[in-house]
Amino acid sequence: MSMTFIFELDARLSSRLRIAEKPSLQRSVAAFLAHSGDSWFWGMGLVAVWFLSGSFWKQWAVLMLATISALAALVMGLKFVFRRRRPQGEWGSIYRNTDPHSFPSGHAARAFLIAVLATGLGPSGLALALWGWAPLVSLARVAMGVHYISDVLAGSILGILLGLATWHFHDQILARLATLAGMALW
Repeated sequence: MSMTFIFELDARLSSRLRIAEKPSLQRSVAAFLAHSGDSWFWGMGLVAVWFLSGSFWKQWAVLMLATISALAALVMGLKFVFRRRRPQGEWGSIYRNTDPHSFPSGHAARAFLIAVLATGLGPSGLALALWGWAPLVSLARVAMGVHYISDVLAGSILGILLGLATWHFHDQILARLATLAGMALW
């Protein structure tokens, strides 16, 4: 099986899921979900959590924000290595203009990373909700035409792997972040 065949199959299957050009309630929900994984949204939310919460949530927010930042750097590096162009389309011009590459999906990686970390750090109700949200973000990115299925699959795997590594070493990471900051972060 050639890589060309795989890329063509990926493009065909992805286009079947696409609804970006079809105004409907389903499209509006997909657009909302596609944006809900934006890094600026999560960054602002985690900063707010840090300012407005107690020790548990401060640690949660610091670890999450640090890991999301590391993931963003990793995803950008991989995008510059692979340089796969996003699918053609009009929706998502901010993504198309600031980041023309699609592989791997940073949104899928971020969504699954957040779900994994919430599973390890708690609370369990939030983790369960995030495990429902993460695949919807990934599917919405394909439905809105800014990613192929393989982009979100690779991003999901990347987010899960980094999430598991962070979960395993979270105490050491938090201690190192506190040392680097030179102060008590929580």
